[in-house]
Amino acid sequence: MFRNVLIADSGKGHVEEMVRMLRDIPAVRAARINLLHVVPEQAGESFADQSQKAASIAAEAVQRLGLNPSEVNTIIRQGDTKQTVLKVADELNSDLIVMGSRGMGRLQSILSNSASQYVFQLSTRPMLLVRDDLYIRHINRVMVAIDGTGVGDDALKLACELVREIPGGSLTGVHVTRQDITPSRGGKSPADDVLEKASQRARGYGVELKAVHLSGDVGRSVCAAAEDLKADLLVIASQDRRPVVARGLVDIDRLLGSSVSDYIRVHAPAPVLLVREPEGRN
Repeated sequence: MFRNVLIADSGKGHVEEMVRMLRDIPAVRAARINLLHVVPEQAGESFADQSQKAASIAAEAVQRLGLNPSEVNTIIRQGDTKQTVLKVADELNSDLIVMGSRGMGRLQSILSNSASQYVFQLSTRPMLLVRDDLYIRHINRVMVAIDGTGVGDDALKLACELVREIPGGSLTGVHVTRQDITPSRGGKSPADDVLEKASQRARGYGVELKAVHLSGDVGRSVCAAAEDLKADLLVIASQDRRPVVARGLVDIDRLLGSSVSDYIRVHAPAPVLLVREPEGRN
């Protein structure tokens, strides 16, 4: 499932609790843990002094996580945090990025130069975002947004692989249409077909999927369903991605637009695991 996990966090919030819970899952326990600490470029102290402090912070984090220091790849870099996270994730070929977030809205994120928002928008790798205002007790009830697309199938597969490893874990798939769809003569609507195919795919992975169809605004409906289900983890897919050449540019339109994934990032009542459309997929 995950073989190479990159943890990029300031040491605040609930990221460490989430990492501990993920490592209770056997398939995640074997993953290589990479702990990244970024030293700001504009800091007044010398890089050597800051690097020493960063090493101490990282060592304390490793101890709190209960990890063997020899089994953790600690990385200390100087630079812009958001750019550095993306660069290191590419260097390591990470299959999961874990970051904390203050849960700010789009404009506030832009004005505050939010690293997690930037990575959430631009990374083509799965990313787990853990907001500072969310307390996670355990991972048991997993919810996945079903959309019937290729990347949506990737998200469903990942959710099934997680739930399959959790004793007593449950998986609910929620499909949202913007309006109610009248069933065809056979009594099934397109939404029924999407959910039936998702249920069959989940059974193929050894997981029973509870299928739910809702209508309305997609982002709000997904967040409301996660609240009703008391989901511990929300897995979503997004086809929104930008070409590598545009990573150095500020995409104001995207950040201020009606991105469903960005709405869920801010408002979801549970940590969000985002699966993106891989670059190069036809």
